[in-house]
Amino acid sequence: MKRLFVIATGNAGKIRDFAFILGTEQNDFKTLREIGFEEDILENGNSFEENAIIKSQTVARWLAEKNTEATVLADDSGLQVFALDGEPGIYSARYAGKHGDDKANNAKLLQKLEGVKDRSARYFCALSYQTVIRESNGKFSISEPRIFEGECRGQINLAPVGDKGFGYDPLFIPNGFSKTFAQMELAEKKPISHRGKAIRALRDALENDLREN
Repeated sequence: MKRLFVIATGNAGKIRDFAFILGTEQNDFKTLREIGFEEDILENGNSFEENAIIKSQTVARWLAEKNTEATVLADDSGLQVFALDGEPGIYSARYAGKHGDDKANNAKLLQKLEGVKDRSARYFCALSYQTVIRESNGKFSISEPRIFEGECRGQINLAPVGDKGFGYDPLFIPNGFSKTFAQMELAEKKPISHRGKAIRALRDALENDLREN
């Protein structure tokens, strides 16, 4: 029987990242929509870690009420520009006001960086892992969250370049490269992406748990 991973997202694209690294031979991956979860999750934390935990706990509690054993994975990610004290940070997706308006978000970031010499930044991901299990008494319990992190450091370009990816990818040039994330093919981007690094850290921890048990 495959292990059920519920990814706290409605984005099917994220599923591919998790499935690619964790493998599908023994694992089954589902989005919130696929399990019938339709609640709005209020991400009112003050950090990526807090928001990731809020998402994983909300979904885990819902699954426990449904008497469903599963592993819940929730990530919160964003861009942090050091010269701007970490902006846009947890507000990355709604930096210019409207959630998901990539063009406006990029324009606002460039405007705030006008005349700024230090354009160093990082993409950061916090991944929260929680399990919902059935105890011997028949009740369902939820594990404490475990956090795994990943980052990719780079520079903010002077103008958007490239038509691949999303978010701030047209502006972000990872260290060691001369092109933006939006110019990269997935095969080139995945090994260095912040989310990929967090998922691989989780994979390594799970493999270590198996060895110890």
